[in-house]
Amino acid sequence: MTGNLNVIGYGIAALGPGIGVGLVFAAYIQATARQPESAGLTRAYMFMGFAVVEALALLGLVLAFALDNTPA
Repeated sequence: MTGNLNVIGYGIAALGPGIGVGLVFAAYIQATARQPESAGLTRAYMFMGFAVVEALALLGLVLAFALDNTPA
C-alpha cells in the first residue's frame, strides 16, 4: 500500500470537530429561537464553543504532520 496514512487519519479526526461545530451552532440557533432576548449572551458562548472545537481540529492537523514518520 502506497501513500500517506496520515491523510486518512486526519480525515477521520476531522469528523469529530465537524459534528461538534454543527452541534454548537444548532444549540445557538435553538436557544435564540426560544428566547430571542438572550441572543447576545448566548452568542459569546457560541464563539467560545466554536473556538474549542476548532482547536481540536487544528490539533489533529498538527499531529498528522508531526507524527509523519516517512524518511526524508
